[in-house]
Amino acid sequence: MNNKELIPNLFRTEYQKIVSVLCHLFGIQHIEIAEDIVSDTFLSATETWAIKGIPENPTAWLYTVAKNKTKNHFKRNDVFEKKIVTEIKYNTPLTNPEMEIDLSEQNIADSQLAMIFTVCNPSNSNEAQIALALNLLCGFGISEIADAFLSNKEVIYKRINRAKEKLKEENIKIAHPNSAEIKERIDTVLKTIYLLYSEGYYSISQNTTLRKDLCAEAMRLTYLLLQNQTTNLPAANALMALMCFHSSRFEARTSENGEIILYQDQDESLWNQELIDKGTYFLSKSSTGNLLSKYHLEAGIAYWHTQKKDTVEKWQHILELYNNLIILEYSPIVALNRTFALSKAKGKQEAIIEAEKLNLTDNHFYFSLLGNLYTDVDNLKARQHFETAFGLAKTEADKKIIAKNILKL
Repeated sequence: MNNKELIPNLFRTEYQKIVSVLCHLFGIQHIEIAEDIVSDTFLSATETWAIKGIPENPTAWLYTVAKNKTKNHFKRNDVFEKKIVTEIKYNTPLTNPEMEIDLSEQNIADSQLAMIFTVCNPSNSNEAQIALALNLLCGFGISEIADAFLSNKEVIYKRINRAKEKLKEENIKIAHPNSAEIKERIDTVLKTIYLLYSEGYYSISQNTTLRKDLCAEAMRLTYLLLQNQTTNLPAANALMALMCFHSSRFEARTSENGEIILYQDQDESLWNQELIDKGTYFLSKSSTGNLLSKYHLEAGIAYWHTQKKDTVEKWQHILELYNNLIILEYSPIVALNRTFALSKAKGKQEAIIEAEKLNLTDNHFYFSLLGNLYTDVDNLKARQHFETAFGLAKTEADKKIIAKNILKL
């Protein structure tokens, strides 16, 4: 790997690790200093490696330089030293040039876990939490986040800064959460990670349906939760199972030219059996305890979608899971998906009656569903619904699918 490829790759994998450790060290009030030090470290890598070549262990080089830059900052910045000295978690005097900055694997994991619970704080909106998570926990730049949200850089920049300021105003401590804090905030943490994964899995930015990098980061953050005994909870295992099942079908969801391939047309040989097996393992691990979360139900639905055989029994299982999910947490998309499962389990006529009750007249998925339900029942109505869906669809990918359905009539 050459210098131009290595630096961005290391930035994605190591930036958030070092930032988490330094933020854990400095406290929330000095988060920008941590970011500046790490950014400066990567700038030094770009300049030095271009002249001297890539070191034998690039990651160790970054850690060493980050440690040295942190120590130098302490020594030269008297004002900072006086303000932050009471917040530093180390007993070593800041004037000691041998002060240790702990970038061990264990401390990185602990610091990242503390940062997850800090970033996923209910004092900020869902959108702000996701943007901040992408930036601080995943190392995504402003431009990348703007792409993910279909927004401009200025809006995202302001959103992230406001989120940071809110955490400072609330004086949120970056610390490993105790059992009470975990119980109080785990729902917010899991929801943020779930939304992060969904942003990647269902992303419409850049006319793509997949942003594997976002999904991979969501899975990495969930795995951090599972690695710690206090946060290795049934709902977290269920969320990981859900993501494994969905991710197992990544390669089958799009064609070589980027077009969406619908579930019934996917090549099963492209499904990743290793991820399906991992999903089954985490789903089994999630069955302890007596709390049923939306992640359990969605993971169950995703599991049945890894069983390609189209049987009534399969769709009855899926329908039952949707029935429970719609009671637990109603959403229009869940209602639409439930109606499709109903058509497969009990026939189109019953599903049409249920679908028309939803009356989601501003949603192209709703009219696409009606088009599919009316196909071979009343093809004139099916065409009308597909044409309405085509007019409401916002992406070229969705329009192509709808156009194909119209051509089949």
